[in-house]
Amino acid sequence: MSSTEQRILEQLAIELSGDSKVAIWQVKAAVELLDSGSTVPFIARYRKEITGMLSDTQLRLLEERLRYLRELEERRVTVREAITEVGKLTDELDSAITAAVTKAELEDIYLPFKSKRRTKAQIAREAGLEPLADLLLANPNTDPQVAAGEYLNAEAGFATELDALSGARSIVTERVSQDIVLASELRERLWKTGRVGASPAATATAEAQGKYKDYLDYVATLDSLPSHRVLALLRGERDGVLKLQFAEADPRDDQALAQARAGYENAIAASLGISTGGDAPAASWLQQTVRLAWKARLLTRFESDLRARLFEAAEDESVKIFAANLRDVLLAAPAGNKAVLGLDPGLRTGVKVAVVDLTGKVVDIATIYPHAPANKWDESVKTLTQLAQKHGTSLIAVGNGTAGRETDRLAAEVIKALGGKELSKVIVSEAGASVYSASELASQELPDLDVSIRGAVSIARRLQDPLAELVKIDPKSIGVGQYQHDVSATKLDRALDAVVEDCVNAVGVDVNTASPALLSRVAGVGPLLSRNIVDHRNANGAFATRRELLKVPRLGAKAYEQCAGFLRITGGKEKLDASSVHPEAYALAKSLQQAAESRGRRLEELDPAEFTTEQFGEPTIRDVIAELRRPARDPRGEFVTAALREGVEKLSDVLPGMIMEGTVSNVAAFGAFVDLGVHQDGLIHVSAMSTKFISDPREVVSSGQIVKVKVLEVDAARKRISLTLRLDDELPGEKTVSEQPKARTGQRPNAGVKTRGDRAPKAGRQAAPAPSGNTAMAEALRRAGLGK
Repeated sequence: MSSTEQRILEQLAIELSGDSKVAIWQVKAAVELLDSGSTVPFIARYRKEITGMLSDTQLRLLEERLRYLRELEERRVTVREAITEVGKLTDELDSAITAAVTKAELEDIYLPFKSKRRTKAQIAREAGLEPLADLLLANPNTDPQVAAGEYLNAEAGFATELDALSGARSIVTERVSQDIVLASELRERLWKTGRVGASPAATATAEAQGKYKDYLDYVATLDSLPSHRVLALLRGERDGVLKLQFAEADPRDDQALAQARAGYENAIAASLGISTGGDAPAASWLQQTVRLAWKARLLTRFESDLRARLFEAAEDESVKIFAANLRDVLLAAPAGNKAVLGLDPGLRTGVKVAVVDLTGKVVDIATIYPHAPANKWDESVKTLTQLAQKHGTSLIAVGNGTAGRETDRLAAEVIKALGGKELSKVIVSEAGASVYSASELASQELPDLDVSIRGAVSIARRLQDPLAELVKIDPKSIGVGQYQHDVSATKLDRALDAVVEDCVNAVGVDVNTASPALLSRVAGVGPLLSRNIVDHRNANGAFATRRELLKVPRLGAKAYEQCAGFLRITGGKEKLDASSVHPEAYALAKSLQQAAESRGRRLEELDPAEFTTEQFGEPTIRDVIAELRRPARDPRGEFVTAALREGVEKLSDVLPGMIMEGTVSNVAAFGAFVDLGVHQDGLIHVSAMSTKFISDPREVVSSGQIVKVKVLEVDAARKRISLTLRLDDELPGEKTVSEQPKARTGQRPNAGVKTRGDRAPKAGRQAAPAPSGNTAMAEALRRAGLGK
């Protein structure tokens, strides 16, 4: 193994170590598996012994960082070669290049040697002015004007004493900028104590400024800026509304700014071994040189570095939040194999209706016009009632878009008309449904249906199985991101694709019913093989065994190894094909079953250590036993939906003090948004989530979670609702409103916070009370960076 690879493995081991230390051998094993073409889901599930039980989260981090560190090493070689070519590589530079741990540090080292044009300092050196610079630095008592007279060079452009002194200054400032240790020290100081200030751009209109009202006179320390504020500031600058200033201290405080700046200038002077004070003849020249070195060279360069550093950290946090929200949505509990009546609400164009059977097949469609201007309410109720009776539907899925709550009332009347039989209505997020409807995939799946009807089909199917339906949509269209348009598309796509892959493989896929979109997300499959699997299935009928997958064109031994454990076959020749037990462990599974039966013991009573072999260790044996005990269990939780408050259908119906139930639609760094069924999500600021300190909203809530909230304040003009999870919060002048009705059949209300599987929220540290009264919303939105 090369020293470079060893260095990468050591760095990865350090980064992966959290509560427990990760050894280099674990990292090495994981890297070798990844390099051989193994996927993260396969490694995490079926190669636990080899990696020492590295989790899928650790493996994803390893995969991402491995890519970065290898790119860093490639760049390290390029930089070293480039500096060598110009004859400037010293032992000190070589050591610095080797020690650089980020691409930014590496580029910082390379910067002075990167320019292909001759700098002012190079021209001055060629004109023989370096001795003048050295003289003034070594002896401040030297008269600059007199000394400069001895170094005039008219042919090189230094005809006067002033020209010569300017050239000498360029030499000194370049030395300062090339001092790697000094630059690193001052950059970190600026990062920890510096400020970024925002003010209105000169050309910004009053209307444009309104969107960034919070930032028109804003100052914050660089290292404490939350991700959403960083992205908002940078977007405001990009939109031409805000002017950003990076400074050593609060740019509005001249005294503090001058004092802080002096500290940086003193550090530069110390690095040059000079003093800028006193009455020495060269003191003024030295002082101006140091000031220029800081303000024109280092500070200007650092501003670019700090912008990049702020954005990178904010981008990483934004991508992390998006990925976490996406995971929660994809792993939402499915309603299961139930016939569903899907309603895609609309006003003038009508409500599109699609009925799907237990398997998701479309069995009926219609368009009804219950709302204005047609107002065919009774006719619509009759049509839906007949469809529900004809197809034995168990659920009505209502899209949450325009006219969603009105259509929800329509569904309630249908249930009433049917005498309250086993039929429930559920509000379903229709985010991305229109994207799917117009996609090539939708045209292939539903070629005979109009685009508008396809949306109703998607709404119905995503209630049956959110994961199977949502994988057909670009993750960015699902609507659970934070400032997704402000981050790198490549980084975001890579992270979201990883989440989708992990979720699909965690649940497993029925190879005989899955769509190409779902199959393509299975480890080792991809778009080409997924299409080949479906074509083979259509031509030859359902797969009877997993081994038959090897008959699929281009699905070789490696792909089979990766995907077999995640593809399920229900009702086939081999019972284990319906489980997550990998075919390579079938013999092990059968020996465990036989041992339990022959000894008259339950599987969980077997000692895994007794059955270990060179191929299978205790982790795999425990997994097999767990699967045999509960074959093909779905890791997703119980199907639960919010009981929306009757009679509250629009923003004007929401009043302070109301206790309402809703679904968390999105979790951001500053809080969570909740869909209350009024076409405007409410915000629970992180400070209103618990009586204890919460640093991350995800400690308490997650996307798709059902929560009971109290309305703190409603700002109709700005379309904002402020909420709290602390239902006993007392607000001055609060209007008393009775509790919401009980949940409908198949649903249950949640006291405060309840998650799938009734997870308990995590505890934190004690927090200060939340703002109350008329200031509640203003304070919450101000801290979120969304309001006044």
